[in-house]
Order: sequence, then C-alpha cells, then structure tokens
Amino acid sequence: MKKIIETIKNIWRIEDLRVRILITLLFVAIYRFGSFVVLPGIDPGPSGLQGLRDQTAEGLMALLNMFSGGAFSNASVFALGIMPYISASIVIQLLAVAVPYFQKMQREGESGRRKINQYTRWLTIAILIFQAPAYLINLHNQIPGAFRVAMDFEFMASSTIILAAGSMFILWLGERITDKGVGNGVSLIIMIGIIARLPEALGQEFVNALSGSQGGGLVKFLFEIIALLFVMALAIMLVKATRKIPVQYAKRVEGNKQFGGARQYIPLKLFAANVMPIIFAQAIMFIPITIASATGNAEGFWANFSNHTSVPYNIVLVALIIAFTFFYTAITLNPVQIAEDMKRNNGFIPGIKPGKSTADYLDTVMTRILFPGSLFISVIAILPAFADVFGVSQGFAQFFGGTSLLILVGVVLDTLQQIESHLLVRRYDGLLNSGHVRSHGGKVSAY
Repeated sequence: MKKIIETIKNIWRIEDLRVRILITLLFVAIYRFGSFVVLPGIDPGPSGLQGLRDQTAEGLMALLNMFSGGAFSNASVFALGIMPYISASIVIQLLAVAVPYFQKMQREGESGRRKINQYTRWLTIAILIFQAPAYLINLHNQIPGAFRVAMDFEFMASSTIILAAGSMFILWLGERITDKGVGNGVSLIIMIGIIARLPEALGQEFVNALSGSQGGGLVKFLFEIIALLFVMALAIMLVKATRKIPVQYAKRVEGNKQFGGARQYIPLKLFAANVMPIIFAQAIMFIPITIASATGNAEGFWANFSNHTSVPYNIVLVALIIAFTFFYTAITLNPVQIAEDMKRNNGFIPGIKPGKSTADYLDTVMTRILFPGSLFISVIAILPAFADVFGVSQGFAQFFGGTSLLILVGVVLDTLQQIESHLLVRRYDGLLNSGHVRSHGGKVSAY
C-alpha cells in the first residue's frame, strides 16, 4: 500500500503526466454524460424505454449494450458507440492486405497513414448511415409508444444524423485521449463502457444470491467471485506472457576481424495482438444482429447468432479470434522487416544466418507462439457461455472471461504501461545531471 501511495504521489508531481490523466478523466466524463442524453423525440421515462431495456437484458444485445456503456438501452445520442469505427478498421486493414493501392499507402509512412485514417472515417460514416436507421426501426418495433413524434422520413433523417454525429464524436474523444491523454483512446472508451456495467451486474447478482432465486445463496456468490478473480489472473498471465529470442548486435572490434557486442532480446508475446483480435471478432459478430434488427427477423438462422450461449455463435467467435490474431500480428510484426532491420544494424540471431533464414525462423517461432496463445484466449472468450450453464445471470456472466474481461485486462495493462513509461522517462531525465539513477530496490547504479 505504501508503494502504491508513493507511486500516486510521483504521478502527481510530474506535470505532463498529471495533465494527461486529468484530460483523460475529463473526456471520459463527457463520454459518460453523453450516454444519458436521449435522442430528441424519444420518451426518456422508464415506461418509454422499458421495452428496449428488456431486450438488452440478455443475449447478444446485452453484450452490445455493455460495449456502449448502456447508451444503447438508453436510446442515447451515443447509442451506436465506437463499434462502427472498429468494423470500418477491419475492412480497411483487409484491403491493405489484398489491394495494391492500400498496400502502397501503407508504405508511404505518415502521409499514407493519414490517408488510410481518412478512408476509415469515411467508411465509418457509411456504416453508420446503415446502422442508425436499423437501430431506429428496431426501437420502433420494440416500443412504438416511446416515440413522441411520427416515424417519418424527417425524423429518420435527423435521428440518423444525430446518431452518426454521436459515434464520430466518440471517435474524436478517443483520438484526443490518444494524443493528449494517457493513450489507447479507442480501446479506453470501450473499456469504460464495460466497467460502467460492472457495478449494476455485480449488484444484481448479489441481490439474486440474497433472495435465493437462483439457488446456492451467498456461498454460490462467493464461489463466483473466486472464479472471476481466477479467470482474471489467468487472462493477465496470458496477456503478459512473452518468449525472448536472443539477438547478438555485432560490432567490428577495431584492429581485429572478430565481432563482439552485447546480447539483446526480441520479446515475442504469447498474445502479441493484444485486445484487437477480440474487438474485431466481436464487431463481426454484431453484424447478424444488426441485419436481424433491420429486417425484423430474429428467428431461425439469425437466432443462433443473437444468443452468445449458442454453439454456432461460439464456434464462429473462436474461429474469428484465431484468424484475427494471426492477421493482426502479421500486420504489426513483419518477420521480413524485422530481419532486414537486424541485418542493417549488424545484428543476428546466434546460430541463424541473417536475411531470409532469420525471417523464416522468426515466422516459425511466432506461429508456434500465436496458435496456442490464440486458443487459450479463445477459451477465455467463450467462458461466459459456460458460466450461464452453471446458473450465473447473463449480465454478470459476461465478466467471466469473454470479450469484456479480455478487453478490460488488456487495456488496463496497456494504460498502466503508458503511465509507467512516463514515470521512467521523467525519473531518468530528472537524474541525468547527477549521472546516477536510483533503482526500485534502493540501490544506486552508475550510467
């Protein structure tokens, strides 16, 4: 506890980090406030939106509502959340692999990245133009009495513009958190929406335990909390797990043909893609329910993909997580590029020839690490379905593994790493004049 208090004091002493955290909290507060601003023309009273809240109390709709921080069930201006942008990012990244035009933009550096971001935003708007009317139609089908105005073209057009603007504003908040705050803006927005639903789900499960409506009482609730902590610890362990490959950075010794140099490491994470495959996979799984809402047909084929406990839903989710893990890692960690960078810096892996042999070796190691890692993460992702079988309420079962827990763990670890990096850089700069830096153990090391 003393160490935690001291760390908080260190954070507050660093002006840049303090300002970044305060800016992040301000943008998060704006996001949460907007989640309760109801669309014009909708009755915000309990009777008006009760049908929508009942619809989002279970199934895949509950997960969609959780990602939006409850804005979906509130018929808020932020009801569509950030997921349309995630869907657009998936499409653009797929195009960057298959279409030469987008491949060329990726190789253009910062200018190409800006162009790709612009295309992603335009595609996000196109998706919103489709999703917003689908949301309004579903809302009208569920609670037609909640509308204070006629469901005509004027209302549809104005509400579509408001919903689209709300989602784009959330994207803007995420980008500002990335630039001016602690980083990971979009992922942080999703995490805040998940955390916002946790107290209500935990309280409801506790009430059910006291009432004995689900059997087991407080003993069962205690076992549920222990199981939740165990799964969370397992997820943290998997996200942080790495394998280090030794790299010898060789330098020619003056007056000698031999090479020497310090040995360094390439850290390859068991879950190198972090939470992005989970977010991508979940965004794809929301497409069937969006189509079902737009067409008013939630039976048969669509019913299997509207229930997160169904076998077809979980099989497809696992397949998507594995596929996106390999896909996203291939984009962010290119073995050929790593091998070329090592060769240019006179680096090599002991026992492996530089160039193509090094790239093949790295590719083999990454594949061996990623496949079991993606399987483990996929198992955690489908744990809510098993929790539901054991009688855990659906709202609380979403936190027993699943997409919500993995995103929560991944984003929290990334955010803490960002804060730690600010602390380390500040401490290093502040002690440069003395030529010494104090380690965590209290010993003094010379540089």
